[in-house]
Amino acid sequence: MMTTATTEKIYQLKLFGMAEALAEQLSGPLYQELSFEERLGMLVDRELTYRDNRRLKNLLKGAKLRYPNACLEEIDFRTPRGLSRDLLLSLAQNAWVAAKQNVIITGPTGSGKTFISCALANSACRGGMSAFYIRLPRLLQEMHIARADGSYGKLLTRFARIAVLVLDDWGLAKLTDRERRDLLEILEDRCSITSTIISSQLPPGSWHDIIGDPTIADAVLDRVIHNAHTISLSGESMRKTLSKKM
Repeated sequence: MMTTATTEKIYQLKLFGMAEALAEQLSGPLYQELSFEERLGMLVDRELTYRDNRRLKNLLKGAKLRYPNACLEEIDFRTPRGLSRDLLLSLAQNAWVAAKQNVIITGPTGSGKTFISCALANSACRGGMSAFYIRLPRLLQEMHIARADGSYGKLLTRFARIAVLVLDDWGLAKLTDRERRDLLEILEDRCSITSTIISSQLPPGSWHDIIGDPTIADAVLDRVIHNAHTISLSGESMRKTLSKKM
């Protein structure tokens, strides 16, 4: 009876990991041989593990990654495409996120830009940091809608707080005046405060033409490229390569 009441109180305190561990201890005779301190330590460890796993699950769910299961361990280094293993292993430590730096990934269609972007975002989530994936055309569309319904300020605040923002499909089409100003607002709020991953088919040298206005283009690039790690991919499409292997 007392054990049941204690378990109920543990659930009321939302110590779900501890409650599961306590149930295991009560049903396992081997635990009876352990001291009180040892059993208490195991309960606390289980609760910490439960919370860490729940936080990671929530971070990955909120990130909305294009490839939710992408991880750096699964990146193919055997296919020649100019990918540096040393650079990826360095980025896997998440020091670039702590330093508020950016990552620029360029390369032809199918070279693996989006997968690598998602893998880096996944690594940040595993390090306890928030991430969010969105295609640039979709972001600009959301900004346009936010201006119309009065939620523009809230949307800017939301994106400013994300530790790692993945902007995919950068530079698919030339930006309108409103779009380039919206993009500058996003990057201004994030500059030297949070980190951004940009995935594009075009190298940074071509971004001026896509952005349009020279003054805004300079401002956008100034907030992105000067503290960015650059990954330049080449070679055939990974989808085509995989198709040949199959």
